[in-house]
Order: sequence, then C-alpha cells, then structure tokens
Amino acid sequence: MKSQWECFLQNLGVWEGSFTNFSPEGTLLNDTPSHLSLEGLNNNQTVRLTLSRSGGDDLIREYSSVGGGLLFFENGSFSEGLIQLGPFSEFGAELAFVHGNRRLRLVQLFDKTSNLNRLVLIREHLARTPATERPPLQINDLLGEWQGQAVTIYRDLRSPDIYSTTLKIQLDDTGRLIQSTSFGDVLRQAASLREATPTRLRTITSTATIKGSIVLFDQDPQKQIQVLLLPDGASATSPLKVQLRQPLFLEAGWLIQSNLRQRMIRSYNDKGEWVSLTLVTEEKV
Repeated sequence: MKSQWECFLQNLGVWEGSFTNFSPEGTLLNDTPSHLSLEGLNNNQTVRLTLSRSGGDDLIREYSSVGGGLLFFENGSFSEGLIQLGPFSEFGAELAFVHGNRRLRLVQLFDKTSNLNRLVLIREHLARTPATERPPLQINDLLGEWQGQAVTIYRDLRSPDIYSTTLKIQLDDTGRLIQSTSFGDVLRQAASLREATPTRLRTITSTATIKGSIVLFDQDPQKQIQVLLLPDGASATSPLKVQLRQPLFLEAGWLIQSNLRQRMIRSYNDKGEWVSLTLVTEEKV
C-alpha cells in the first residue's frame, strides 16, 4: 500500500486547463484559463506548486508532507477541505479525480449562513497531451444500472474499507427520478480480495425532481440535496443548506467514458467532523 506522500506524487506534472465558476443554480459566471505546475524537488522529498491564472497573481506553495484536511487515493485522486463544520463560518471542500492525462476537480463552497454559494469546476490536462473533454452531463447518460467497487479511507489512516456497490437510476411515468444505491459487506482481505465476496446488501432508495440541469432530492424539505449536471461529464451533489448537528456529505461525479464513472464522497458526522473519503469506480451493465 502506498503512503499518502507517494499518492500525492501521482499528481506531478504541468496541468493546463481552466477554473469555471457556477452559481448554485448552474449558471456559468466566469471561466479563467489556468496553468498549474507540481514539481518534485530534492528527489521528490519536496513538491513545489505554482498556479498561474489569467489576470491574477501566481500562487506558490511548497509541500514536504500532507495531512490535515487532505487525503489521497492510490491513483492520485484526492480531497481537501475543512475538517470541522462550525456555526457562522464559511464551509467547503475540493474533490479531485485523476485519470490518465486528465484531472477533474470540483470545489463546493457554502457561505456564513450555511447556504450553497458557489461551485468551481476545474478541468485540466497534462501539458503537450490532448485536451479531450466529455460533453456536458445529461440525465440519459446516468440511466440504467451501474456496478462497481468503493474504497473508503479514513482521517486516522486505519485500513481502508473495500466493498461492492450497485447504483440503479430510472425515471417513473411522471418523469421523476428514482435512485437505488446498494452497498455490499466490506470485503475482508484475509486471503485475497478475489476470494472474498459480499454476503448482504444494504439498499437506499430516494426520488428526485428534474429541472433542466438540476436534479433535486426533495423528499425531506429540511434536507434537500441537489445534483447539478456540469460540463465534461461532471456532477456536483450538495446539500442546499448545511445543517448543524446532522451528518452530511459532499459528492462529485465524473463520467470518464459512456460506461465508466467515478464518484467521490466526503463524509462528516453529526458533530461536524470530517471522518472519511470514498472513491467509487463503477461501470454500466
């Protein structure tokens, strides 16, 4: 198993792309070209980050360790954000995917009144490689059954949990979306993951209203969850308002190919503490 630092090094390179700001309703506010360099120094004992954006000053940081609100998966995908939700304070996090020569990063930001305020979609490719993008995500892209595997890693760096997932998305006769998510038992790595099989499934079913690029899970008026369909096959799942003393999660999705999708979930407990990060890789069946 790779160390967190080794996972971070999967991101080395020069990444070209843009930062695109959206309103909570999905309105494109502005788009700024970007150039980000992650350079390994001293035999990769230090990493220097240099971010240049049109019309702004360069941001330069150096890292010799990672931690705090930041966790990496073995393929380099990661999330960074606040580790504690508090009253009357801004809140937010970044969820970032790495796949081949591409990165897709999503920042979800909430204001001091706990309302969803802004989203930033960052689309990047390695310099001198093709900048191929997916079309904007559509509901029809998601319909059907998706089967995959989830990896959950924890802030305390205990052993990850690995388990099977099934996601079924369909429309009823009125056009309302029905989503069923099933999770298998954690696969115990006693002999090998290939020999371990989940024996029970836990299923969560929910319904939502579709309005253009917004999918609103509105069964509970006090805990409305919005999925915003975005360019490059991306999606942002956010509570419209963060509730104190309630568990919450932030999720980003990326349709990498028509039959391959990844989702990342950053989970907080009812004390507002960040506890885990999950990466789901699923294929349409």
